Amino acid sequence: MNETVERTVGRRALAREKLWMGLSLREYLRGLATPFDIVAALILAVGLPVIAYRFAYGLGAATNLSQTNPWGLWIGLDVLSGVALAAGGYVLASTVYLFGLKQFYPVLRAAILTGFLGYFFVVVGLLVDLGRPWRIPYPVFYSYGVTSVMFLVAWHVFLYLTCQFLEFCPAVFEWLGWKNVRQWAVRMAIAATVFGVILSTLHQSALGALFLMAPTKLHPLWYTPFIPIYFFISSIIAGLTMVIVESALSHRVFQDQIDPQRHVNLDEITLGLGKAASVALFTYFFLRLLGIVDGGHWDLLDTPLGYWFLVELLGFVLLPCFLLAHGVRERNVRLVRGTALLTVIGIVINRLNVSLVAFNWNVADRYFPNWMEVVTSVTIITLGLITFRWIVNRMPVLREHPDYRGTHS
Repeated sequence: MNETVERTVGRRALAREKLWMGLSLREYLRGLATPFDIVAALILAVGLPVIAYRFAYGLGAATNLSQTNPWGLWIGLDVLSGVALAAGGYVLASTVYLFGLKQFYPVLRAAILTGFLGYFFVVVGLLVDLGRPWRIPYPVFYSYGVTSVMFLVAWHVFLYLTCQFLEFCPAVFEWLGWKNVRQWAVRMAIAATVFGVILSTLHQSALGALFLMAPTKLHPLWYTPFIPIYFFISSIIAGLTMVIVESALSHRVFQDQIDPQRHVNLDEITLGLGKAASVALFTYFFLRLLGIVDGGHWDLLDTPLGYWFLVELLGFVLLPCFLLAHGVRERNVRLVRGTALLTVIGIVINRLNVSLVAFNWNVADRYFPNWMEVVTSVTIITLGLITFRWIVNRMPVLREHPDYRGTHS
């Protein structure tokens, strides 16, 4: 009897420590009355019923998709943009584990977590978008269409999601206090990183390769044989700049999670990432120019879509390239962070241009998203933010676990 009581008390204490952060359940729930929680609750109160409506009545009732426009906002924003912005995981993991630049370790776990959650909620977005979502495991376990680009993307995302989970496992096991399993997970980190970099190189470019199959549907200024390379290089840019933005926000929002005994020079890390992003943007800009030269569609620049193409290329590629270089040279951290945000927005605009604006550009039945599509995307993003906050508040992501202090550098 006494042993049963002790086990019950022990489980309650464990739940209180691990889940409620040392608070009672009542105190924890009372602490949720913050502006973020209130806004998130309102979004979920509208968004979750909309998602349920989509599954109950189908895509036709909840979207403006059609046979002419089978891909909409969920693919352009939730999938193509989400995969690109989640690239910080493989970019930072290769920087730290493969190239040995340990000075970037303080932002590594947050980058891996952002990447893991990004890919996870990309899958959630796919579940909402697919006409038969219950068949999403088919490419992995049942139907092997090895000649299909979609088969390639499905397998790569499945495997890379697994790799990122393995890379983040040390933080999970430190939180749970599983020291022996944690040692095994640390040994697996380098192998998972190598495999993950290979997978990322392939599936980031494969997403661009999807549009090679639609040469007559994609506007000539965006269509080029180099589009798989564009998607891969821009994912590196997205990863670098997203880490800058995410680290700045995280260190501001989660100040209580920052270890005061751990001296992290976030400004130096930001400048280093900004310098790398500037070089990548410079390369990306000239490759985009090469695409224009190869296509020979100079006359299309003097059209409405041509003007928008120039806004994307000059305003969200070339301008951030120079701003980042100037910010790094002058050690203006605020300028680097602001430009990183501008670059992230530019990556999203590029993905939306390729998948929505420039796709089916010459058809009469132009696509415009239904309000329920917008609400669904906002809901999925909100769920991602809630999950990120839940994990960071509990696990050693921005701080070091006391039992492993100094073992990561």
